[in-house]
Amino acid sequence: MNKTLLTLSTMALLMLSGCGQPAPGGIGGSNISNADTVSIDEGRYGDNGTYNSSSDGFQSVYFNFDDYTVPGNQEGAISKDAANAQRVGGKIKVEGNCDEFGTDEYNYALGLKRAKAVKDSLVMQGIPASRMVLVSYGESNPACTAQTDACYAQNRRVDLRLVK
Repeated sequence: MNKTLLTLSTMALLMLSGCGQPAPGGIGGSNISNADTVSIDEGRYGDNGTYNSSSDGFQSVYFNFDDYTVPGNQEGAISKDAANAQRVGGKIKVEGNCDEFGTDEYNYALGLKRAKAVKDSLVMQGIPASRMVLVSYGESNPACTAQTDACYAQNRRVDLRLVK
């Protein structure tokens, strides 16, 4: 009887503890529906400089919620960043950032994966990997602090800067 009660209690505890944050393994392979994502309006990012928190002529690259795959509408920003990297030379710091959702550890890992995705895209466009340094700020470096979907979208980004 006691063994059955202990087993049932343990199973109930395990089921209830599964209702928290998504595990880091869910990044990219998440079961979050498209209804939970915020679409990125290409006209609001990049060419006109709006929400660009990169410096030295680079453009920020924005990501969808809980994802580190470079969205198709951000490929133009990466192409411009590659051209700028060819022009300016020197080491480039690739900084991954996240919105405030998720644990610190989860967001650090997600920011690093976003930075690596941008680095890989730049390497495919001819920028040597040896010129890039990856950093993840997780959620600790927000570009915007308002609690709105548009603000959260600004924080899901990779910024590029020259290392000085």
